Amino acid sequence: MAVGFYRRVTGALAALAMAGIAEVNPANASDVTYQVLSFDQLDGWAKDDHEKALKVFLNTCRDMKDPDWRALCQFAEADPEPRQFFELFFRPVLIEDGQDALFTGYFEPELDGDLYRSARYRYPVYKMPPEALRSNPWLTRREILSTNVMTGRGLEIAWVDDPVELFFLQIQGSGRIRLPGGRSIRVGYRGSNGHPYRSIGVELVRRGVYDAHQVSAQVIKNWVRRNPVQGRDLLFHNPSYVFFREVSKVPADQGPLGAMNRSVTDMRSVAVDPRYVSLGAPVWLEKDGKNPLRRLMIAQDTGSAIKGAQRADIFFGTGDRAGRAAGKLRDPGRMVVLMPIQRAYALLPESAI
Repeated sequence: MAVGFYRRVTGALAALAMAGIAEVNPANASDVTYQVLSFDQLDGWAKDDHEKALKVFLNTCRDMKDPDWRALCQFAEADPEPRQFFELFFRPVLIEDGQDALFTGYFEPELDGDLYRSARYRYPVYKMPPEALRSNPWLTRREILSTNVMTGRGLEIAWVDDPVELFFLQIQGSGRIRLPGGRSIRVGYRGSNGHPYRSIGVELVRRGVYDAHQVSAQVIKNWVRRNPVQGRDLLFHNPSYVFFREVSKVPADQGPLGAMNRSVTDMRSVAVDPRYVSLGAPVWLEKDGKNPLRRLMIAQDTGSAIKGAQRADIFFGTGDRAGRAAGKLRDPGRMVVLMPIQRAYALLPESAI
């Protein structure tokens, strides 16, 4: 670490102490608790690759508008020793809201499609119509797809060959569409119709089709394809509908754009509930289950189904392999947010300091 970095540390800590302490999480909610931990209490902390996490942090920290975070970003750019940087400027905070922790996975799907409609490619990927921007909520999924409200308006970005894959593209929020000839375009989340997301996996369990432990993305896809009439009705159970924008300027070797409008990184970026976790913040994940994971990640994305202080969605990468791995993940564990020191301690009652 550069000597100049150490010389600026004392001043930075003093500045953070003088700064405001308001966070995006609902600190006045009666069911939310905060516990400041030490780094020794993080299982596997010393074994992680903190340099990789720091690189991902730098990918979005420049876009954080809060003065505290921007100051920390400047020090991160000064080539610090990665582990020391996190331990010096942050404190781990366990935020709980009474709900059990749940980790799932998401990925960037790849669909086959074309820029023009044909007998094969006949399911449109839509831009957001102006009236959907003005109305919240707007029409439901069933109303959008069962009427001519979108027809003849030039709102199609592309056409794909599989309505089931298109449905899951909307759940993921971004993806690549492979065009004839080898070229591909990328689409990213533009907005939605404003209706709440309803899980079709939960609905299949409610109907008695499967037990909860049997449900995965691939199981759902297979069932919808085997039962086209009932499958179409099942997809309509989710009234939420996502509109896209083309984001093909993002380099092919980088991940899709997350909620911070920067590329997310496989197995280092995570989607969170921004009511509890500031976008751009480092978070320590202790995922249990069949393949335990202990890793420092960066909260760079959100999701309509990601609700709660201990709810997180891990980005697995692009393509079918990533999709299979992400679709199987549904594990318990613990998520700890790394917060600037003074903000962390300001969340505690005076008697606990």
